[in-house]
Amino acid sequence: MNKIAKLEEALSRLAENQTLMIGGFAGIGTPEAIVDGIIEKGIKNLTVIANDTAFVDKGIGKLVVNKLLKRVIVSHIGTNKETGRQMNAGEIEVELVPQGTLIERIRCGGAGLGGVLTPTGVGTVVEEGKEKIIRDGKVYLLELPLRADVALVKAWKADTYGNLVYRRAARNFNPTIALAADFVIVEAEEIVEAGVLDPDEIITPGGVVDMIIRG
Repeated sequence: MNKIAKLEEALSRLAENQTLMIGGFAGIGTPEAIVDGIIEKGIKNLTVIANDTAFVDKGIGKLVVNKLLKRVIVSHIGTNKETGRQMNAGEIEVELVPQGTLIERIRCGGAGLGGVLTPTGVGTVVEEGKEKIIRDGKVYLLELPLRADVALVKAWKADTYGNLVYRRAARNFNPTIALAADFVIVEAEEIVEAGVLDPDEIITPGGVVDMIIRG
């Protein structure tokens, strides 16, 4: 099965008011061509789940600057002053989640689990509105799973079936979000024929990938 598509075809799967998961850590490992395509098409009122909002001129930060996001669920916004400005002005909703908790919530969404128990945030503002569970005398917060309509993944290499290889730090959230969305679009730097990749280097199996574009 050949899953290669053109950027325009990939963008046609995106729509206003969707929830997207986007890979990247401070912009590293973010599918920039797809982000630029979203900006060009003006797809707005999006909810984005990601590690962070990068910088004003890079990655998810460009979506913030163009005011295409209504909500973000991220671990920090400190590298993007525009996210903070919009949050304080009431122009964007920001849910800050401790980084380890965030990735575990996404993992739970991908695995079909009901949530994760963590002591992180107990006794802080993080616990507000959340269920507390006591086990063996220790208090935990029940953090609920996260899923998205579409995951936008950046890979170093992909084969035509969708098996993916990541490069060093650009791997970050990408393999996890690929398991936690209803539709998975991959932007790959290099695309090879099925059977070329060494099975030992494949991180994300092609069975979870729906579409691949060349980055």
